[in-house]
Amino acid sequence: MMNEEKKTKKAEWLLGVVLSFAVILILLISSFQAAMYMDFGFYEKEYKKYDVLSDLDMEMEDVMYVTQEMMAYLRGDRETLEVVTTVEGKKQDFFNEQDRLHMEDVQGLFIGGLHLRTGVVIVLLVCLAALILMKGGWKYVLPRAFQIAVGVSGIATAALAFLFSRDFDAAFTKFHEIFFSNDLWMFDPAEDYMIRMLPEGLFSDMVIRIGILFIASLLILLAGSAVWRRKTKIRKTNE
Repeated sequence: MMNEEKKTKKAEWLLGVVLSFAVILILLISSFQAAMYMDFGFYEKEYKKYDVLSDLDMEMEDVMYVTQEMMAYLRGDRETLEVVTTVEGKKQDFFNEQDRLHMEDVQGLFIGGLHLRTGVVIVLLVCLAALILMKGGWKYVLPRAFQIAVGVSGIATAALAFLFSRDFDAAFTKFHEIFFSNDLWMFDPAEDYMIRMLPEGLFSDMVIRIGILFIASLLILLAGSAVWRRKTKIRKTNE
């Protein structure tokens, strides 16, 4: 009987930890999506900050049009990345062939991340259903499991933040080497409009933006789990 109880408790903890990390992964992917899409005013501020209009010889209205179409392409709302606008005083396609090939890879990563989130949601629901059906102490296990998962995720986030803050260029380069199997991401600003529109500083600011959203989500999750754990302790004491 004792062995069965131990096995049940281990199973509950395993399911609780998997569920907790599933929640955190969903929050991470959602933080990326929110940072990129919730406020296009961010891009306008960045373009002003890095004097992108002068580098491109374009009007803000045209740069924002290109941005909106590019972001629509990344989430699959456009089939091709062809955007005709006024650049350097003449009507032309803003993107060249290298841009299109690289952004096709980026689109694959982004949409793949959204599909991963859907899969993780399914894992979360399966774990939750299993915990409920076991009719054990899942209400006591989950808040603790959340706190463990948040702690591990917080350490990993802090380590990544340290690496990016220490040498963003090196970390950014390593990211591309890991996630892309070609060198299409290596652009020449003298020849390519897209890299002039998206300077490294913009990516650095975007990483900070994503980090703020993700850390805020972790803190909310941590606070919620602490309240939940406190309530379950009180309830268990009164039983």
